[in-house]
Amino acid sequence: MAKRRPPKKKTSRGSSPQPAVDAPMRIIGGQMKNKRIEYSGDTRTRPMKERVREAVFNLIGPSIKGKIAIDLFAGTGALGLEALSRGAIHAHMIERHVPTSKLIRDNAEALEVVDQVTIYAHNSFIWVKKDLDKLPQSPWAVFICPPYEFFVSRLDEMNQQIGKLIEVSPPGSVLIVEFDDQFDGTQLPDAENWDVRIYSPAHVGIYRIPEEDADES
Repeated sequence: MAKRRPPKKKTSRGSSPQPAVDAPMRIIGGQMKNKRIEYSGDTRTRPMKERVREAVFNLIGPSIKGKIAIDLFAGTGALGLEALSRGAIHAHMIERHVPTSKLIRDNAEALEVVDQVTIYAHNSFIWVKKDLDKLPQSPWAVFICPPYEFFVSRLDEMNQQIGKLIEVSPPGSVLIVEFDDQFDGTQLPDAENWDVRIYSPAHVGIYRIPEEDADES
């Protein structure tokens, strides 16, 4: 007799499947390459897939060195920690879910970079409005990777946040936005200046703030 296949798991109507999470998570490159990053498995956190994270840092390239990383909607803190591994000088991690923000600290301590990390258990939208201007004005690498559905349910807030970051980021900064096909990248602020790549289901947009012109002699 043919073996009976196990029944497929049902999903709630109207919900989309969550992207699979790499397990175990790890740092991909730099000084901390292959070191583990702990993830709680909480469904409110959607860590960026490793192949997408690797692609992002390939796009940024060595320009990450010397930058201040800002990891909005930080989750595990993987992006900020990866930035530190590759030469960023400090990482500001903003994550409103308190247990998850504590996990970021645990990861930073395990990787021995806690002195290079500042963690805010805070709403990222409010933090950008109230605290962003307090950061040093050396170049930033800003990672904006919210739950995908924010680009639907909170689209105005997302675009206001991204628009402000374009406006106030120091010369030489880079912005990295992750979304999926629920959102049309042509709706991004200053859309023609984004370099958008697709790593299905993720879409990644890179926006570079020009360097200041050198003083003419």
